[in-house]
Amino acid sequence: MSEGEHDAQTLLIIDDDDVFRTHVSRAFERRGYEVWKAADVGEGLELAREHAPERVLLDLRMPGGSGLDLLQALLEVDPATNVVMLTGYGSIATALEAVRRGATHYLTKPADVDEILAAFARKDLPPDAELPPPPAEDDAEATTPSLARVEWEHIQRVLTDCGGNITQAAKRLGIHRRSLQRKLQKYPVPR
Repeated sequence: MSEGEHDAQTLLIIDDDDVFRTHVSRAFERRGYEVWKAADVGEGLELAREHAPERVLLDLRMPGGSGLDLLQALLEVDPATNVVMLTGYGSIATALEAVRRGATHYLTKPADVDEILAAFARKDLPPDAELPPPPAEDDAEATTPSLARVEWEHIQRVLTDCGGNITQAAKRLGIHRRSLQRKLQKYPVPR
């Protein structure tokens, strides 16, 4: 590849999901990116310091700490780093927090490579540029999650924080273990 052929040819993927990390890294390598991969916060920060990647795809929840905290550390290493936050637990509150802390954009899993590239491209827009229009469902009802969905996401986050231990998660949530088990047997609530 000749110099200047592409902008932003380096990418660091920090995600504890091995399958996702491998799939995305291969897709970006096919597009000409030099890619580094990390499975946890410590390894991710070490690779960022070593390679100073132009773009970072960062998972919100991983072993060894929060992606939100790592986001700040990455931007301290290089404030020009273009960081897109990924999570399996999409919520408006964490999206706003990620952007407030310096992420270019926020995506919920599963996200494909085209969506990730579009999210990275947001940083390249001039400050006065208009963002592309949101998807067709533009009204507040379509973008605001239901209370049941927010509850389901919260339960999933607490359960993940407890390492899948239902008894411990029930205690943190302040509900009976059987009640939590019944809630977990239900399918995820649609937005």
